[in-house]
Amino acid sequence: MTRNWFSRGGGWSLARQLFALQVVIVVTVVLAGAGLAWYDAQRRNQQAARQEVIAVAETLAATPQLRRALRLPDPSTILQPWSQEVQADTGVDFITIMDPRGIRYTHPEPRRIGERFWGHIGPAVRGRTFTETYTGTLGPSVRAVAPVFGKAGEVRALVSVGIKVRVLAREFREQLIGLILVAAMALLLGGLGTYWVSTRLRRHTHGLRPAELSRMYEYHDAVLHGVWEGILLLSPSGSVTLCNDGAATLLSLDPSAAEGTAMDDIGLPESLVDTLRSGYSAHDELHLTADRVLLVNVSLVRSGNRDLGRVVTLRDHTELQALNRELDSMRGFSESLRSQAHESAKRLHTVVSLIELGRTEQAVEFATAELELAQQLTDRVMGAVTEPVLAAVLLGKSAEAHERGVDVVLTEDTEVDEAAIEHIERRDLVTILGNLLDNAIEAVLEGTGGQRPTVTVTARTDHDDLLVRVADNGTGLDPESAEKVFERNFSTRQNGRGLGLALVGQSFRRYGGRVEVADHDGAVFTVHLPLSPAPVAAPSAEVRS
Repeated sequence: MTRNWFSRGGGWSLARQLFALQVVIVVTVVLAGAGLAWYDAQRRNQQAARQEVIAVAETLAATPQLRRALRLPDPSTILQPWSQEVQADTGVDFITIMDPRGIRYTHPEPRRIGERFWGHIGPAVRGRTFTETYTGTLGPSVRAVAPVFGKAGEVRALVSVGIKVRVLAREFREQLIGLILVAAMALLLGGLGTYWVSTRLRRHTHGLRPAELSRMYEYHDAVLHGVWEGILLLSPSGSVTLCNDGAATLLSLDPSAAEGTAMDDIGLPESLVDTLRSGYSAHDELHLTADRVLLVNVSLVRSGNRDLGRVVTLRDHTELQALNRELDSMRGFSESLRSQAHESAKRLHTVVSLIELGRTEQAVEFATAELELAQQLTDRVMGAVTEPVLAAVLLGKSAEAHERGVDVVLTEDTEVDEAAIEHIERRDLVTILGNLLDNAIEAVLEGTGGQRPTVTVTARTDHDDLLVRVADNGTGLDPESAEKVFERNFSTRQNGRGLGLALVGQSFRRYGGRVEVADHDGAVFTVHLPLSPAPVAAPSAEVRS
């Protein structure tokens, strides 16, 4: 019934149940130990008494004085005072000397001399010393009986030496007091230790009952493994104490290998490691892994003045970021169409006005020239680039750049076949070309040294690679900036976010590609993407001036 009560919880917290159980165990162990010690002490006490009476009896039996007295007509006259003297010296309770028939020569009570000995003497008569506990004329006693041998080896007499049981009991009671004190001290120390352990356990379990702890663990485990968001728990020293399935997927980690490992050693992106190492909270920070865009939040956890570590939550923004980039491209394309429609309306109004003025030939000439100029880039793009997404990005960004006063020029060798780049994700093409164009347009708008702002684009298949080159005639890049442009949060502009080129770097690394950054009358970015699927390689960048 006690076991069932403990299993049901009994309404007590886990700490209280364990305290009660430990108290029962400590009391049981101490009492059992005390009982064994009592039994052992009693046994040793009697054993010591037996050894003592045997030693005294055999010593007396071998004494020449005893043998000489046995040759007298009345041995009692010599043996009685002698035995009492020895009894006083050795501290035994009685010494009885008798003939082989058991008739006493000596006794502590002289009136019993000549009577028969109370007890067994058979083994001694046969020449062997033995011990027994027997109740004689003086009460219960532990006694030894030893034979006295003559010159021919015959048994001439018997010597019995005994210690009363009540004397042994009194000596044992004196030992028992010390045993009880030791047991009480052990019980007290055990109780204090149990109480200390129970207090610490109560603090760690917050007074929860076993069923509550079990339910909390089940909910905790279900939540950690059920949510799509990634959750990392970091100790104050920076080691990973928990990595759920979501975090393992988003960061490409092995949860069992990650837990207990320092955050520097599990392969986290360097930018994320820097954020975690800073010791500050973070809210909705974007970080890039090899193939994902993550939204990261870092919260510091404290209990009073105690630092409990950090909670890191990770959300996958890869799809959203890709959709945003495609939406930006489509919005730019839409804006370019709106701008062209607006420009076309103005041109049409001009043509109509010229016709109304009767200048028909000039109206036809103006309309034809404007149509050729507007259609020239579109025809050039659609003729050279059969991939619709890539063509849409070029047209959209070109229209947007034209509206902002920037010329986008497509080189003569540009030619991209849709079938040749079938394994390259279209969203990655949007990311690479769109961000390179945005970066180049912003660069030339900041200054070109008096030249017409121009961005030159090349896209072609080059041997086994898709080559995408974007060059501008802006102020260019210094070597130090060229080495950092693909890092997250790095930007040469004051208000730049430093994410666009970092996404470009993520995209070409995913395909095992490489990038060349040069400074030739402006910045030149050349991205090489393998035309055949290849394993992800380490990033490669060449910086040339």
